[in-house]
Amino acid sequence: MPQTELTRSPSRGSAGLVDILDRVLDKGLVVAGDIKVSLAEVELLTIRIRLMICSIDKAEEIGLDWWKYDRHLSPGREQMLKENLELREQLRLLERRIASLTRPPGRRGRATGKA
Repeated sequence: MPQTELTRSPSRGSAGLVDILDRVLDKGLVVAGDIKVSLAEVELLTIRIRLMICSIDKAEEIGLDWWKYDRHLSPGREQMLKENLELREQLRLLERRIASLTRPPGRRGRATGKA
């Protein structure tokens, strides 16, 4: 059977690209630079560029998780937080109820002072 683009094994170049991409996502890559626009030695504009490329796992590992709190990227987050607070309040009420039911019999009601 003649080899075509679809049946040929991956070339060494594409395997190298996959290895590089895997390493960049695993370890991370940071590109930083500044662009300054000046006129007659007077700085008019400065743009600071910081670009970081890594996997989501690596970003979370180093403490970058801004996408979790961006309302445009996590639209259901507000509803989830509200529901979480409601569930916590329900849990508190249930715990109080259980605690009141499991108290010893002598401590359930008020003392009447009668002997």
